[in-house]
Amino acid sequence: MSSAPARPEPASGGGAGVVPRHVAIIMDGNGRWAKKRMLPRVAGHRKGADAVRAAVRTAGELGIEALTLYAFSSENWRRPADEISDLMGLLRHYLRSEIDELDANGVRFRIIGDHSRLESDLVRMLEEASERTAHNRGLTLVIALNYGAQDELVRVARSLAADAKAGLLDPAAIDAEVFESRLDTQGLPPLDLLIRTSGETRLSNFLLWQAAYAELMFVDTLWPDFNGDALRDAVAAYGRRERRYGGL
Repeated sequence: MSSAPARPEPASGGGAGVVPRHVAIIMDGNGRWAKKRMLPRVAGHRKGADAVRAAVRTAGELGIEALTLYAFSSENWRRPADEISDLMGLLRHYLRSEIDELDANGVRFRIIGDHSRLESDLVRMLEEASERTAHNRGLTLVIALNYGAQDELVRVARSLAADAKAGLLDPAAIDAEVFESRLDTQGLPPLDLLIRTSGETRLSNFLLWQAAYAELMFVDTLWPDFNGDALRDAVAAYGRRERRYGGL
C-alpha cells in the first residue's frame, strides 16, 4: 500500500517573521495594466519584466530559497501570434540583460515545463543560463515555460507506468515520495506560498500537486505594479498565518 503524502514542515516553525522557503507567483494582469493606460499589451509585458527584476532582488534579500514564476503556460499558445512573439522577445532580452547579474549574485536559474517547443535559439539560451548557474548556492529562480500542471502529472504517470511495465519499478512501491521525485520541481523546497496577482482567484493549472499544503494569496495588484514592497507585504502576511497541515 502506498503511503500518504508527506506533510511539508513549516518554513521555520510558523509565526511572525517566518520567511517561506519557496514562493511561486502567477504573474497576472499585464494586459489589463496596459489597457488601463491605453497602451499595447506588449507595454504591459515590458513593465511586467521590471516587476520580475524587483521580485528576484527582493526574494534574495528576504532569504527565500526558491522563487517560481509562471511565465508562459501550455495554454498561452492560444494567444495571438504577435503577442507570443513579443513575449519570447522579452524573454530573450531578459536572459541577455540579466544573466550576468543573476550569476554574480549567486542565483541559480532553472526551467520547468516543456521548453523544447520554443524556438531553437531560445532553447539554447535557456539551457546555457541553466548550465552556467547550476552550481550557484543563492536563490533558485525557476521559470515555468510551456508549463501546465496537468501535463506535468500525466508525464509523471506515464514515466512510472513505463518503468513498471519494463519491470524496473514495483507498482506497490509507488508512493507520494516516488511521485514527487519525478515532478519538474524535484529537488526544490516544498511550496510554502503561492501568490496570484490581478484579483483573479484560480490556480490556472499551476503547480497543482505542489500547492497541496501551500498558503494561497490572491492580491488585487496588477503584476506590473507588484514591486518589492508588495512581495515583502505578502511574506509578512504569510508569517501571520498558522499552518496546521490538517492537524489541530
